[in-house]
Amino acid sequence: MALVKYNNNSISAVTSAASIPSGAMTHIKTLTASSSSTLSFVHGSSDVIFDATYPMYVFEFINVHASQNETWFQFQGSVDGGSNYNVSATTTNFVAHNRESGGNQGLNYYDTRDSANSTGYIYIAGWEQGIDNDQSISGSITIFNPSDTTFVKHFISKCNISHPSDFTANGYMGGYFNTTSAINSILFKMTSGNIDSGKIKLYGIKDS
Repeated sequence: MALVKYNNNSISAVTSAASIPSGAMTHIKTLTASSSSTLSFVHGSSDVIFDATYPMYVFEFINVHASQNETWFQFQGSVDGGSNYNVSATTTNFVAHNRESGGNQGLNYYDTRDSANSTGYIYIAGWEQGIDNDQSISGSITIFNPSDTTFVKHFISKCNISHPSDFTANGYMGGYFNTTSAINSILFKMTSGNIDSGKIKLYGIKDS
């Protein structure tokens, strides 16, 4: 299959898709919440791999439902195998939103949900989620080279939230763990209450 470009009302082939490097995505672990206070992925525990095996790791969270209304989904990293989750991080985020009934659309930057070299838990999105039976948050986080000992550890996230006031909120967050130590564990939780239900899946992605 060839990729094409459009130029001056004509279409021409650029390259074969087979020649474009593509990483192999390998499923590592799935955790299913059931009134869980936290969900953690610790390298070397319960078949979890989170080391130099892969240069990129992706966490996919699917229909994560909170036990309390107006709470935020958060995560943090550990450099000591999960004994402490307090790695300094700097982040930024913005949210696009629209109400079910129409109107009140917007694009907002929420500096109050940012981390500024903070060791606290990191907001995955700038908006809180609702507790109705059909409300949840779904999305993904990609962490780059968590085992590298030269550079900080970059991460990016995108998600969609069912807001308590019946908004859809499309959130984007990015940042880095400000450490040159290897990150070997990631923990997820809500700002209050439990993760009532939902799944978090961990994948490793190779360079090619």
